[in-house]
Amino acid sequence: MPRIAGIDIPADKKISVALTYIYGIGQTTAKKILDKTGIDPDMKAKDLTEDHVQKIAAVLDKECVIEGQLRRQ
Repeated sequence: MPRIAGIDIPADKKISVALTYIYGIGQTTAKKILDKTGIDPDMKAKDLTEDHVQKIAAVLDKECVIEGQLRRQ
């Protein structure tokens, strides 16, 4: 099960859907993140490489307010 931003995302779902399990990310934001990283939205989360996970985490850190930061606001 891949872990992104401290959250375990479901491995058997498409990555575009699995990213929505992170608080603060919806379908639109998930698609924008995948477009910026060049990852296929139809790829299963279990098929992500460590490089893919790092790219997604980098975009989340720079451009998105998620999880704890969002809950505090």
